Amino acid sequence: MVIIQKPIITEKMNEMGEKLNRYGFIVNNKANKVQIKKAIEELYDVEVAAVNTMNYSGKTKSRATKSGQIAGRTKAFKKAIITLAEGQSIDFYSNI
Repeated sequence: MVIIQKPIITEKMNEMGEKLNRYGFIVNNKANKVQIKKAIEELYDVEVAAVNTMNYSGKTKSRATKSGQIAGRTKAFKKAIITLAEGQSIDFYSNI
């Protein structure tokens, strides 16, 4: 099972990373906090102080087209906010 799917790189998450030493990730829906903590520590070689998770359900969306209404649903996902120990940081832009 792949635990970490992708990092969340937005203005809000960048500001949290700079001020509060917190980083966001989209994770597997079935992953628990212990698994997420272990995966982050192995992947980025940092010490994790805390893990907070949030489950988002998919939204129903519809749009009007020439052939009528098209209805669909967005995917459900789980978001994890990782708080790192003092002096630790993750640089997402070093590989660019």
